[in-house]
Amino acid sequence: MPFVILPTNSASGGYDITNSLRFNSGSSDYLNRTPASAGNRRTFTYSAWIKRSNVSSQQSIIAVGSVSLNNVGFSTDGYFTYWEYVPNDSTNVAYFQTNRLFRDVSAWYHIVVSVDTTQATSSNRVKIYINGLQETSFSTATYPSQNQDLNFNNTLTHQIGRYPYTGTAFFNGYMSEIYLIDGQALEPTSFGETDFDTGIWKPKAYTGTYGTNGFYLQFKNSASLGTDSSGNGNTFTVNNLTSIDQTTDTPTNNFCTMNPLDNYYFAGTFTEGNLKVVSNGTSYSYCSSNFAVSQGKWYIEAKYDATGSGDYTRFGIGHKVATSNSDNAGDETGEAIYRPTGGIKVNGTDTSSWGASWTVGDIIGIALDLDNNKLYFSKNGTFQASGNPATNTNGISITAPSSLSTGVYFFGFSDNDGGASSTWSYNFGNPPYSANSYTDGAGYGNFSYSVPSGYYALNTKNLATFG
Repeated sequence: MPFVILPTNSASGGYDITNSLRFNSGSSDYLNRTPASAGNRRTFTYSAWIKRSNVSSQQSIIAVGSVSLNNVGFSTDGYFTYWEYVPNDSTNVAYFQTNRLFRDVSAWYHIVVSVDTTQATSSNRVKIYINGLQETSFSTATYPSQNQDLNFNNTLTHQIGRYPYTGTAFFNGYMSEIYLIDGQALEPTSFGETDFDTGIWKPKAYTGTYGTNGFYLQFKNSASLGTDSSGNGNTFTVNNLTSIDQTTDTPTNNFCTMNPLDNYYFAGTFTEGNLKVVSNGTSYSYCSSNFAVSQGKWYIEAKYDATGSGDYTRFGIGHKVATSNSDNAGDETGEAIYRPTGGIKVNGTDTSSWGASWTVGDIIGIALDLDNNKLYFSKNGTFQASGNPATNTNGISITAPSSLSTGVYFFGFSDNDGGASSTWSYNFGNPPYSANSYTDGAGYGNFSYSVPSGYYALNTKNLATFG
């Protein structure tokens, strides 16, 4: 699916999660902790909410041991895996790989691994749940022996976001509400519930105990991101993650990002939770955001990080995914872009002298008004061509979404240099760079410049209210 109008898990109301942590393989982000003493190695529960950014590489959610001992994560082709290897044995004592693929980069997944090797029935010793449903279809399912001691809760390094044996398989994406419960094999209903109105699986507060080595990571303290909130003091060491990686993109308020699944012709590189995008330098094609909208008023910003050459990068809106590597953004009806030289191109028509020129380091804003079918571009907080989105003055006229083949608009950029790449960092409210903490009228977002009155960050809470 190239882009979505609404994410698959946007239920709101009730329990609210404030923060998540954004992991990026390019900066080798991970957390680690080594228990001082062993806990219950036969009975435990691991629970986490995760939002994937890269679906084409092996990625570790949590792993235990400094050698190849244990891993919970995803295979290169997108299957969920969990395995345990104990050094005294000659093979894996537990190994599971689902037949179901998990490749949605717009949705949050809730993962629960519940283990109790004391059970007499082998299939009761390991239970895997995703979004509240037990996984029962596996390409591989090796259950541990009864009373087998495993690696969780042992005095081995527990690493979140990295596979320690090779020092690779770093996680790309977002994690939130991470629990380890030492001594209990729990069901997902301890951590989540089905929303009565939507039928969507959503988080709820855990009210039980944690056991000796149990922990709860909320990521609320930007100065100490590995803080354990369970009361046990089992805090993790933070490696290469900074306060900028603390985000408000959570399972209870899912934010828009750019979409690496819409990359066949664009062939760019997506990092920083799909908020930093580098074009490939040879394709003329464009990429899109993973949320698309048909009504309401929306505001985003993007920082121009690096340029190829000349007036080739284009930033704006479109209504469909690219169909060839020669698609230039702005050339067709339903497309509008702003160029570095100050020109715009709307529905295929160029206006060369329109606004201020811009260059590397500048932040370009877009205010998209689909109630009046107007578009506004800003440079470093100043809207161009005397435009004022708050008063609906001097906006660029765009085609009504209802007249487009898809019925929606998304945000995106292209670089038709054909020989050099350019780089953008996108801010839908959770920037991968330092911003000035401006929020929208609903209190959401972290923007560099003031959000126009009546415009909102693109997230599921705002979509439910204003979209």
